[in-house]
Amino acid sequence: MVEAVIFDLDGVLVTTDEFHYLAWKHLAEELGIHNFTKEDNVRQRGVSRMASLEVVLEKGDKIYTEEEKLELADKKNNIYVASLKDLSPEDILPGVTRFLAFLKEKGIKTAIGSASKNTPLILEKTGLASSFDAISCGLDTTKSKPDPEVFLIAASKLGVAPENCVVVEDSDAGIQAAKSGGMYALAVGAAKENPLADCAAESLDVFSFEKNGWFCE
Repeated sequence: MVEAVIFDLDGVLVTTDEFHYLAWKHLAEELGIHNFTKEDNVRQRGVSRMASLEVVLEKGDKIYTEEEKLELADKKNNIYVASLKDLSPEDILPGVTRFLAFLKEKGIKTAIGSASKNTPLILEKTGLASSFDAISCGLDTTKSKPDPEVFLIAASKLGVAPENCVVVEDSDAGIQAAKSGGMYALAVGAAKENPLADCAAESLDVFSFEKNGWFCE
């Protein structure tokens, strides 16, 4: 029986994807890269900041040192964080609050498993910080998805075995990470067609969790 649910953050619980896209696009254009698209941005979902930067840089022809890359990643993050000033509970995606209330009623533990180092800030701005029993994010990890590290850390913090955890993800890298970690995977949004997922839905707003055997056995 499932004892815990681990959520990715961006695109699963809150709508920050557009903020990320615009920040990366701003950086790309400063670097003379004018063909960074939303399709490129999809490839950045679920992976680390440095891996996301490589998606941008591969569209140009300049070679950067590791120190320069770190500076560029920090610059993008500053642009992104500045854009979060108006983030609020209204940015929580439909169905999330109802799902969290359902899990609490069932006594199922909850955690965040996100590559974002801005996870604490986003949870604070949206009022979600108190809704989770544990947080695992880019501040805790050294490996990015599809490595399962972020989810395994979350399970460890919860005190729940991986095989008793469900991961909710909207990225293919996240689904792969969940399965590599021995967990169930619920794919939503952009990842809903992923063949590795154990279950899929367009969003949590339309997922019939009340009738799902994972949570109601």
